[in-house]
This record gives sequence, structure tokens and C-alpha cells, in this order.
Amino acid sequence: MTLKPLSDRVLVKPVAAEQKTAGGIIIPDSAKEKPLKGEVVAVGPGTKDEAMQLSVGNEVLFGKYAGTEVELDGEKFLIMRQSDVLAILG
Repeated sequence: MTLKPLSDRVLVKPVAAEQKTAGGIIIPDSAKEKPLKGEVVAVGPGTKDEAMQLSVGNEVLFGKYAGTEVELDGEKFLIMRQSDVLAILG
């Protein structure tokens, strides 16, 4: 399945959350911190007022509560506005 974001939205694949263990204790998925970094996998065309500054392949930082989680072909992605992205890495 393909997904094409509209307007100024981008589709981001978050990096896997790091599994932190303390003394052999396994932390469940529900207690892991949400990743704040990801890779842009699709971008919308932008709007007449704001040009799209992100492109496919950009590694980005985003806010902790940014975006809406969607699942495509068993993988989790976030769809968010370009303005929810805080920075481009690299």
C-alpha cells in the first residue's frame, strides 16, 4: 500500500525505541519512551503559503507528541505537519 501525504504533511518512519535494561530487568514496550527521531518516507506538495522544505530520506527530529500514528503493511509510521518537525539531522 502506498500513502501520499496532502498539503504540508509528511510521513515519518520513527527509529526503533532503545531498550534500556537495568540489572537484567526487561522494560515492556508500554514503558519505552516514544522515539523523537525518524526518517521522512513521503512528503506532500506543500501549500501556496508554505513551500515544502523536507524531502524523502531526510532524518528529522520531532516533538514528543507530534503526529498521528498510522500502521501500513504491519509497520508503524507517523503522519505530521511539516511545522511539527523541529530539525533536519545531518
